[in-house]
Amino acid sequence: MAPFARASARAGSFETPRERERRFQELLEALPAAIYTTDANGKITYFNQAAVDLWGGAPVVGRSEWCGALRLYWPDATPMRLDQCPMAIALREKRPARGMEAIIERPDGTRVPVLFHPTPLYDGAGALVGAVTMLVDVSERKFAERQQALMVRELHHRVRNTLATVQAIMRTTARASATIEEFEEAFAGRIDSLSKTHDLVTENFEQAVSLTTLLSNELDAYDDGACQRVRLVGPPVELPSALAVPIGMAIHELTTNAGKYGALSIIAGRVDVTWSVSIEADAHRLRFEWIEREGPPVRPPTRKGFGSRLLEHVLARQIGAEVTVDYDPAGLRARIVVPLPH
Repeated sequence: MAPFARASARAGSFETPRERERRFQELLEALPAAIYTTDANGKITYFNQAAVDLWGGAPVVGRSEWCGALRLYWPDATPMRLDQCPMAIALREKRPARGMEAIIERPDGTRVPVLFHPTPLYDGAGALVGAVTMLVDVSERKFAERQQALMVRELHHRVRNTLATVQAIMRTTARASATIEEFEEAFAGRIDSLSKTHDLVTENFEQAVSLTTLLSNELDAYDDGACQRVRLVGPPVELPSALAVPIGMAIHELTTNAGKYGALSIIAGRVDVTWSVSIEADAHRLRFEWIEREGPPVRPPTRKGFGSRLLEHVLARQIGAEVTVDYDPAGLRARIVVPLPH
């Protein structure tokens, strides 16, 4: 053995039990995990600072029993007696009770879900002398599980809504189409518009879509910049998904109609879109106006198609919108007033 190693061994052999205990406690204090011990009767004999932080207070060594928490609850939030806690089970049944879940209540009333990992301790003769446990705060994991469950429910809700929207689009488009070719073209365009809006919603972390983006997605193809065929004027407005999808569909229908029959069907035609947000006593309201100019003369439709039904009925039913469509010979005008969430 090297001289340094022999010297270290001799130095270690003179370490007293008290010094070894002190070094062991220093090690436990340095750990970020909450750790405490009890004797064979469940009296708390040691705890580190992480345990105090988790409990919200320090128990009395030699007097407090089983756990230093003010109160304990089962995972379903029903009260748990201290002598029913995992530490008590480990001592009573003389076996580890690792991974058992409970909720601790702090003096300030806050509750923290934790996992207990108690293990019985024995002396050299094999007699039970106590137990040690580590408490793991699983608040973040529980929050993540709740968020995941919420997202799954939201996904199911959105899938059902989307399928219902697709079915409504298909039925109404079929009724309004004279030929299968006309149906295919209109149906494909509407599904593509719906898909683009959903892409915008899912790409945004806050599940909101800019009204300007919805308009640009549909109208940019008609505006070369030089002729200024499209003019968008309004403040920044972020629409939650519940509003973005139907409003996006409405913008698509207005754009498609203008491109086929209205102002955007000829090079001289223009579309002005303006909007504002008013703050009223009962709600905020988005006021949206679509005005076509210098296009072919406008005539009221002889039959109601999908676009007309969407504007006049669906928006009112789905999002409580007030819609006015004016088939002015000089150019179609549509006004939409939508209640916004605060």
